[in-house]
Amino acid sequence: MNLKTIITKDTIKLNLKGTTKKEIINELLDILVSTGKIQDRQEAWSAVMDREEKMSTGMKHGIAIPHGKSAIIHDLVACIGISENPVDFDSLDKEPCRIFIMTLSPVEKTGPHLQFLAEISLLFKSSEKRKEILNSKTSEEVLKTLTE
Repeated sequence: MNLKTIITKDTIKLNLKGTTKKEIINELLDILVSTGKIQDRQEAWSAVMDREEKMSTGMKHGIAIPHGKSAIIHDLVACIGISENPVDFDSLDKEPCRIFIMTLSPVEKTGPHLQFLAEISLLFKSSEKRKEILNSKTSEEVLKTLTE
């Protein structure tokens, strides 16, 4: 999977304003709607929140990967948001998050979804990559860090 085909400078937003899990998810959905990646915002919201109710997508090291599957999605879509302020996301390590990667994928296609999650998880295991992302001043810098 090539992250450059899924994540673009237009699907990266710095300085998220949300202070709660729901506000962050709303901002991430706004990115996907504004870039035309999703058309039915309410259905996308439901898919992500259904997944969150089963188990939080707050991981470790300040990263959350809210995601969901929906019949309205035909190809995997994703976006990234960075917050200046840590947000409680019910993470596995109980630490707040600042890096948020949202992905939505079709119900019937499991492969791309799992591959994306695995690739993102591997990428963010590096504390140096996480630091570079958090110190980025532009979407282009985030994209470069993700894809180099």
